[in-house]
Amino acid sequence: MGATRNVGIDVLSECVFCGLDSSRIVQQSGLMIVIRDAFPVTPLHTLVIPKRHVGSYFELTDDELYQLRRLLSDQRREIREADNTVSGFNIGVNDGESAGQTVFHCHVHLIPRRRGDVENPQGGVRGVIPSKQGYR
Repeated sequence: MGATRNVGIDVLSECVFCGLDSSRIVQQSGLMIVIRDAFPVTPLHTLVIPKRHVGSYFELTDDELYQLRRLLSDQRREIREADNTVSGFNIGVNDGESAGQTVFHCHVHLIPRRRGDVENPQGGVRGVIPSKQGYR
């Protein structure tokens, strides 16, 4: 079992990804599932989630990392086939509370981007700290 937060409750019973309804799954492998984000940043925003409850990306096994990479590529292809306006992607992981992680079950965001979806996309993921997005 991977790391969980020690918050005095049964973390697994409280984990939204451990009790996920199977109807939300759009693809899966032996160790990973894929769903569309319930609160998408852009249309077709996708999450790749280990089936094993593990809190941090850095605790994933080599086999989990391999399957995660394969599913990210599969989903990139599927998303681009479904929507020809997608011209780029952000891939992100919030790892730890100070990094913005709110669900303490590792999950990787695949966020489709389209030309003009923001005024100035320069800096991309650097926007997590807005004053650093513009390379100042």
